[in-house]
Amino acid sequence: MNPLRIGVLAYPGCFASEVFGVPDLVAIATHVAAAQGAVQPSYETSVISPRRRVVASGGSAIGVSAIRPVDVLIVPGFELSPALDLDATLANLRPEVESIRAQAASGTAVVSICVGAFLVAEAGLLGGREATTSWLFADRFARRYADVRLRPESLVVTDAGVTTTAAFSAMYDFALQLIREHDGPGVARRTARVALVDDARSTQTPYVDSGLMPTVGKDFSLSVKRWLDQNLSTRYDLSVLAQEFHVSTRTMLRRFGDEAGQTPLAYLQTARVRRARHLLETTARTVAAIAADVGYRDPGAFSVVFVRHTGRRPGEYRALFRRRRDHHGAGRPSEA
Repeated sequence: MNPLRIGVLAYPGCFASEVFGVPDLVAIATHVAAAQGAVQPSYETSVISPRRRVVASGGSAIGVSAIRPVDVLIVPGFELSPALDLDATLANLRPEVESIRAQAASGTAVVSICVGAFLVAEAGLLGGREATTSWLFADRFARRYADVRLRPESLVVTDAGVTTTAAFSAMYDFALQLIREHDGPGVARRTARVALVDDARSTQTPYVDSGLMPTVGKDFSLSVKRWLDQNLSTRYDLSVLAQEFHVSTRTMLRRFGDEAGQTPLAYLQTARVRRARHLLETTARTVAAIAADVGYRDPGAFSVVFVRHTGRRPGEYRALFRRRRDHHGAGRPSEA
């Protein structure tokens, strides 16, 4: 078999680590496969660009080759800060967008890493297709590309030859999937172990931190959110909430929904889960105690809501994300 030709599209401002992440992991896979008897490399990787010179995010110069035919084109992400003029950035990357479009038209499989999905969408490859991207920018992506069926909980989504991935380390989830398909599950599993990469992840939901998301709403809904944040352990009662803000229940639902895009109860559940996640990560309190602290007298009901928001049971979440402060000289987690 001929090696699978993987080309990574480098461009000004891209993340250098996302340029080299997949090539590095498939290089490890090549050594693993050779140790198991493979007689020739499975992959041929190159960094390509329509430009002669590329400086990545952070000022790192990247050596590039001219655009060439490849079997798989990887589009890394870029530094998407709140202050970034996204329209201007994408306009400046028209040569890259055209290259993506041309590669796809020739039958190349296109893969985006993180917010590289914005470039792939600009190339017109995601309309009507399922896709994912970083959870942090999923809302922004969805507003800009309303015709894309976004799955923000997913790590890797492939639809009709176009693959999109979640943020940063999801490039390894994609790479392991590629290795699994090209070299078999044994090579993929051993590659993951050599590289200390988790090969059992299925969703990005447990990693979502709603506290980092842009605040959505106007004065009324923001005031309601603050009140709910301060009363997490109080039993939810829509009529009591409406009385607190001197409106009818109908008006409460309408005004809050118009401004925040959700119901007060939906926001409260998100806030409760956010607080519970913090307590699971930083304290040794029981799940039942934490559930009570955030307004759930029935730990089972709390678990159902927690799984819906994070994709994991509270105990599983604690095992994955517990901050081992005693390993860093900060003593044992607090009981309070």
